[in-house]
Amino acid sequence: GNPQWCLSLAEWQAQFTAWIRVPEPQALLNSTIFFDFRAVFGEASLADRLRHWLLAYTQATPLFLYQMAQGALHTRPPLGIVLVNAGFFTFREAFGGFVFGAFLGLALAIVFVHSRILERALVPYVVASQTVPIIAIAPVVVIWLRGGWLAVAVISAYLTFFPVTIAGLRGLRSPDPRALELMRSYASSSRDVLLKVRLPAAAPYLFAAFKVAATASVVGAIIGELPSGIRDGLGGAILNFNQFYVSGPPKLWAAIMVAAVVGIGFFALVRAAEVLFLRGRAAPSDA
Repeated sequence: GNPQWCLSLAEWQAQFTAWIRVPEPQALLNSTIFFDFRAVFGEASLADRLRHWLLAYTQATPLFLYQMAQGALHTRPPLGIVLVNAGFFTFREAFGGFVFGAFLGLALAIVFVHSRILERALVPYVVASQTVPIIAIAPVVVIWLRGGWLAVAVISAYLTFFPVTIAGLRGLRSPDPRALELMRSYASSSRDVLLKVRLPAAAPYLFAAFKVAATASVVGAIIGELPSGIRDGLGGAILNFNQFYVSGPPKLWAAIMVAAVVGIGFFALVRAAEVLFLRGRAAPSDA
């Protein structure tokens, strides 16, 4: 036959496919800890399947490495490992939406505190935006942004920016009037007043809003995963287990519990940041 270096592209591809021994779709699902449904249903190209295997080897858990050492790649991974990896995936999406929503909410609060006209004109629309069910907004956002993690982050930010806007507006107006008068007596610019007086005074209000937004961002990420077709996160796991609730209800409840743990963990992270940042400061008073 032809020398090895004279093989055609099709022959090289056939030999390479045999070398990596891509398993059948169900075996591929059982041999990895990731929800890669494109590979599961056999619609992925050779490059996508290779990417899937590389991810499996580079991001493997100790249990997966143990299964490799024991030659048990075709055993189904424990449900806990599947849900933990789905929880981390959803957390990354929620964190992106949280950051985007927090910046948007704080920017709107700064604009509103410096412009009474814009506040009176736009705040009613900000409030009205939260009366639209997120389940109705999510498919629209997915279509506009053509799916992907960006669409999920935007949906998550939709639930995040509102509490930050309202709390930020309240906090930016909370400084002592004497402090503002002192800054004006020094002919300080609006930027200096914002950075040295308003934002420090608003920090306790903002962290209170961040704690609310953290849990809301997880809910938004899970909801956003449903119409976007993403099956790597908790949204895909909940949707999948919901279809088999009659035969396996514990799996659905386990996914719900992991989603709750992700939200509580995110809340705890924001709370830890609040304690670190506001150490020694008194809580804001509503008097």
